[in-house]
Amino acid sequence: MTSARKSFFPLHDRSLLWQFAKRDVLGRYRASILGLAWSFINPLLMLGVYSFVFVGVFRARWPGAEKGGGSEFVLQIFAGLLIFNLFAEVASRAPNLIVEQPNLVKKVVFPVELLTWVTVLSGLFHFSISVATLLAVLLFFHGSLSVTALALPLILLSFIPFLLGLSWFLAAAGVFIRDIGQMMTMVVSLMMFMSPVFYSISSLGKNAQFWMSLNPLTLIIEQVRTILLQGQWPDWWALGFYAFFSLIFAVAGASFFQLTRKGFADVL
Repeated sequence: MTSARKSFFPLHDRSLLWQFAKRDVLGRYRASILGLAWSFINPLLMLGVYSFVFVGVFRARWPGAEKGGGSEFVLQIFAGLLIFNLFAEVASRAPNLIVEQPNLVKKVVFPVELLTWVTVLSGLFHFSISVATLLAVLLFFHGSLSVTALALPLILLSFIPFLLGLSWFLAAAGVFIRDIGQMMTMVVSLMMFMSPVFYSISSLGKNAQFWMSLNPLTLIIEQVRTILLQGQWPDWWALGFYAFFSLIFAVAGASFFQLTRKGFADVL
């Protein structure tokens, strides 16, 4: 129980966690000419591509936001991708977290459970850059931002335990079953289209909406759109239930990680 608690609240390893998270972010852009500037350029490029494809080519309109024209469609998609990209980064990297760090696993004093936190923090860094880009575009088009945007950190707080639990499960399982890394590549691609990223859940039939609601990304994506684009407060009850089950999932993931970590060194 003590080690599992440490996995949840690595307060005693704050400096180590910050050091690894910083190295993870900067290492991604090492030796590139523009360096960290790519984290700002990528969201802008994404917005440009989506604007050209969905507005310029397909003349798409978002249900219920037709007055906003094609630009509103692009903003809705970009808001959905904020959450999906955060999930995709954690899910795609998690299976190889331990496998790629055998030297750390064999060091008894190193808390390998921190690697999941590093991945999530790295994902949150890029998420924050994308959010800043979206808010800047909203400010440009609408002239102001809704006060409901302040609820975004609360939505994230309910989502982070799910990401941590998922990362702990996949990181531990990936040590023993190397195929999981390949499987997650396909799963992440499927999740992009099985989540309401490029469409609104309201455009689906009732049966489809029920099954879509079981997707752990659906509620978070919809709530982010609600506060940022619709100017409404989130569904607090739904968010509370999500946070509760997300925390349970995180506890289960941490427990699974702690139970299996004894065999990491033998397999690696």
